[in-house]
Amino acid sequence: MFLDINGFKMAFESQGQGPPLLFIHGFPFNRRMWEPQMGPFSVKSQVLAPDLRGHGDSEPIEGPYSIDMLVDDCVALLDALDIEQPAVVCGLSMGGYITLAMYRRYPERICGLILAATRAGADSLEGKANRDKAIAQVEKDGTAPITDSMLPKLMSPRTYETNPDLVRQVKSIMTSTSVPGMIGALESMKTRPDSTPLLSEITGPTLILHGEDDQLIPLQEAHSIHTAIADSTICLMSSAGHLPNVEQPERFNQVVKEFLEKL
Repeated sequence: MFLDINGFKMAFESQGQGPPLLFIHGFPFNRRMWEPQMGPFSVKSQVLAPDLRGHGDSEPIEGPYSIDMLVDDCVALLDALDIEQPAVVCGLSMGGYITLAMYRRYPERICGLILAATRAGADSLEGKANRDKAIAQVEKDGTAPITDSMLPKLMSPRTYETNPDLVRQVKSIMTSTSVPGMIGALESMKTRPDSTPLLSEITGPTLILHGEDDQLIPLQEAHSIHTAIADSTICLMSSAGHLPNVEQPERFNQVVKEFLEKL
């Protein structure tokens, strides 16, 4: 499905009826990364999964992007679908940055947070420099070098070595990201605000999910978020790296289901 959102055509999936459950993908992915979740959760929820601008089937609109801009796109989708009921918002990695920024700017639109494989802090100076290097590489050589360098680090070593079908699937999702989308996402992550001060202000129920073998965001980041958010639950997933929802979908879905049932 497509809708005109904030000056571009946004692709999205909407399945089921009930309380809204919004899934926000990570970098450099799209809504297809949530395929293991769409069907199971559409039984009791209206499950929404957008392609962020420049990603997947959404229009490859030129940047610059910001995290707040991506937040506004997600809220505009809810508005376009006449969804006024507060949603449970699940964001993975970059999607987690967007989820936290959405809570900061539109807390009334959220009734629960699911933060997967993400961190609250802003990029360090070294991190910002690495984003700039990545942007320059994409401008020069396209998206393939970033995809190829990230792929082995995204999953647990065990998954990467023993599940070639999943590795190919993950790569195919990544390669559909446009050059403007990849550059825009890198810019938005580089300039995102520090959400650490926000954590102590979060009063809604929060679920934190993190793969024990995450090679991109250390486990300590999940523990720090859990410590700072009073009403939070943490689940560390074995045999999973930075993509726990696709590496261990049954376990991921069970934990999320139990969280939703408590709301």
